[in-house]
Amino acid sequence: MPSPLINRLVDELGYPRLDQNSFDDFIKSAPFSVLFFTEEPKRFPESNDVAVILPELVKNFPQLTPAVISTDAEKALQGRYNFTVWPALVFLKEGRYLGTITKVQNWDVYMAEIGSILALEPRRDPGIGIPVVVNPVASSCGQ
Repeated sequence: MPSPLINRLVDELGYPRLDQNSFDDFIKSAPFSVLFFTEEPKRFPESNDVAVILPELVKNFPQLTPAVISTDAEKALQGRYNFTVWPALVFLKEGRYLGTITKVQNWDVYMAEIGSILALEPRRDPGIGIPVVVNPVASSCGQ
């Protein structure tokens, strides 16, 4: 269950709370988006800290359109972006992956990292697909 600080992002600041049904339309419609993955704030209290920091980040990077990921959709979407530490901010450009910042960071780290992330070229979501490895030694199966 989200905390009052996380609910404030949705209820007072108007950040959408994305579920599996609304997710793809949202990320494709925003030139730059930042997705807030909170998990369970009782287990990961830093989620409350990021809930306070996120609006300030958006003020400093007004090109970002923020959203909160619903707890029901987080696990499935976590696999898509392949992060293992909570809370997480996932950055996208026109729905394509740019980068992730996890846990609470110092303000100067946020400023530098977000600036760097937004300058990247979008790439394939890190959790989608299996890398193909060629074994140059084996010439055929069974030998």
